[in-house]
Amino acid sequence: MPRAEKTSRRSRLSTDERRAQLLELAVQLFSDRTYEEISIDDIAAAAGVSKGLLYHYFSGKRAFYVAAVRHAAEQLLADTEPADDAPPRGMPDEADLRRGIDAYLSFVERRRVAFSFLLRGGMGGDPEVREIVEDTRHRILGRMLEGLGRREDDARLRIALRGFLGFAEAASLDWLERGDLDKGELAEMLMQACISIVTLALSAPSS
Repeated sequence: MPRAEKTSRRSRLSTDERRAQLLELAVQLFSDRTYEEISIDDIAAAAGVSKGLLYHYFSGKRAFYVAAVRHAAEQLLADTEPADDAPPRGMPDEADLRRGIDAYLSFVERRRVAFSFLLRGGMGGDPEVREIVEDTRHRILGRMLEGLGRREDDARLRIALRGFLGFAEAASLDWLERGDLDKGELAEMLMQACISIVTLALSAPSS
């Protein structure tokens, strides 16, 4: 490999790593304090970099915040990616469902700051932030529908699963805050809730 190409690759990796470090810091900072309480000077000081370098990666504080929300969302989606070889099923397969829920709760537990930040970001009213959070939910919903061999035009199932996701988010946040329920118990509760709501949604509506 030519020396120039090696140098370029090392530089690009260094840039990516630095940006990832800054986003990890952003998640922590904005989880501990409100958006309004943190200045660009605070961010630069916490990162140990100059404001000029910070502006090299992000155009300003809002761009930094939005990028951090997207970073947390991408982490959640990556950690809960289903197996490629899982065939579509008409009903949830308990083993597959439990694996998915365990992966979700493992992310919640391991990345509790990122998870809380994603769902409770102080700029939830910002259109771009709201779009990222909603897109994340939509992609998780799409995965669940695909796993059941269904499409979004199945209104009963779509609405039921969207409700389940809201329940799972609220339950996970409560679990993080209180820590008074075993993770296995929570996983079982979420699994049974999902199976119940899917079964109800797929049953024929009463006349």
